[in-house]
Amino acid sequence: MSTPMLEVRGADVYYGASQILFNLDLTVEKGQTMALLGRNGAGKSTTFKAIAGLVPPRRGEVRLSGETVSGRAPYRIARAGIGYVPEDRQVFPEHSVEDNLIVAMKRGRRGEAYWTLTRIYEVFPILAGMRTRHAGRLSGGEQQMLTIARALMGNPDVLLLDEPSEGLAPIIVQAIGGLIRTLRGMGVTILLAEQNMHFCLDIATHATVVDKGQVVYRAPVAELRGNTAITQRYLAV
Repeated sequence: MSTPMLEVRGADVYYGASQILFNLDLTVEKGQTMALLGRNGAGKSTTFKAIAGLVPPRRGEVRLSGETVSGRAPYRIARAGIGYVPEDRQVFPEHSVEDNLIVAMKRGRRGEAYWTLTRIYEVFPILAGMRTRHAGRLSGGEQQMLTIARALMGNPDVLLLDEPSEGLAPIIVQAIGGLIRTLRGMGVTILLAEQNMHFCLDIATHATVVDKGQVVYRAPVAELRGNTAITQRYLAV
C-alpha cells in the first residue's frame, strides 16, 4: 500500500481555551481532489490552518508523504511541500501580477521546477495579459486565480484551497471550477474546503464531511451524491 500524500491523525486544535477540532483524521492520496465539506463553523478553515502550521495541533500530527511536519514553523511546512491558498486571497496589492508570482517562486522539496512562469501563463492565460497590472486592481475572481497560481509557483506536493468559490459571481465560480478540473487532470493533489456542495460535486474525486470539528463521513464523491441522509443532515443550508 502506498503512503498517502497528506495525513492528519487524531488532531485536537484549540483557539485559546476553545477546542475547535476533535481527534480529526483526514487522508488525501496522491492525485486526489479531496473536498472537505461542512457548514460555516464546522472546522474546515481550522483544519487548513492546522495543516499549514498556523494553528498547530495540541495533540495528533500532520504527515506529508509519511514525514511528520506538524510542530514546524509555517514557512518550513510550506518548504516541505504544502501550498496554501487562504479564503481571503491576500495578494500583494501594490505589486504587479508577475511580481506576485515571482515572489513565491521556488523549487519543490525534491528539486522539481515544473511550475514556471511560462507554464503558469499557459494554464492561466488570463494572467498572461495582466502581468504588469497591480494585483490590487484585479477583480475578486482574477485575484483568486492569481493566488492559486502563486501557490503553484512553489511547486507544492499538496495544494490547499480554502473556499475558492466564496463571494464570486456564478460565471467566475464556473471558471474556477474549470481551472481546478484542469489541475486535477494534470495530477495535482488538491484539498478543497467548501460550503458549496454542488460546486465540489462537479470537480472533486472524494469527499470528507466535517461537523462540529469532527469527521462524520468520508467516501468517493459518487457515493456522497446519492446519500441524501448525509447531505440533508450536514450540508443543507
